[in-house]
Amino acid sequence: MRSLASLLAVLFALLGAGCGLLPDEIDETAGWSANKLYNEAKGSMQDGAYDKAIKYFEKLEARYPYGRYAQQAQLEVAYAYYRQEEKASAIAACDRFIRLHPNHPNVDYAYYLKGLANFNGDLGLIGYVSNQDITERDAKAMKDSFDALKELATKFPESKYAPDATLRLKYIVNALAQYEVHVARYYMKRGAYVAAVNRAQTAVKTYTDAPANEEALFIMIKAYDALGMNDLRDDTERVMRTNFPKSEYYARGLDRKEPWWKLW
Repeated sequence: MRSLASLLAVLFALLGAGCGLLPDEIDETAGWSANKLYNEAKGSMQDGAYDKAIKYFEKLEARYPYGRYAQQAQLEVAYAYYRQEEKASAIAACDRFIRLHPNHPNVDYAYYLKGLANFNGDLGLIGYVSNQDITERDAKAMKDSFDALKELATKFPESKYAPDATLRLKYIVNALAQYEVHVARYYMKRGAYVAAVNRAQTAVKTYTDAPANEEALFIMIKAYDALGMNDLRDDTERVMRTNFPKSEYYARGLDRKEPWWKLW
């Protein structure tokens, strides 16, 4: 009986050790060349199988870290994460590439992709007003997108990605200014006039040419008036009339004895 028990123990041990050799756990890429790994990964990307593509690209970099495909694989991984809408992973992959290869001919693409990841990932946050309390929102992703795209446009003005980056930068400036105005409006409605002035001033000072500054100046005028700061109110009105002489905000005050800003 003891011999039988010992034999069974040995048999179970051998079976356990052999579990790693089951067909479904065999690495199909074993023995693949760098070229085959790269082509299979690209094929998976074209098919929309981004998880599979990422696995192949990562195996490629691990097995052939100094080959001609390794650096390209790092960029491809970033793009695959971006297409999967895994923003954090895409940005981390871009940052890694920029850190490891600051002088690479395609490093401009890494900056561009990083900017896109933040840009697309947060459009809904600032693009429309949801039921969420406006002060609980965070514009950090848009600011990060701005920084990445600005660095691209500054460092690589001749890059083929620079024109699109410049257009997106203009959009972001307007969106961030509008965000500050949304917050300022929120404070105005709740009678927090000092806070409203501070947020409106941020829009005016930081995003100089943004269209949202028309409303930002109007909010400042209303807030200063509510606070009894007449000199600051009048100074701000002069600035507003200089920059927005045809503003719709003046219309209600025409032919009225009461100042126009009190009629809103």
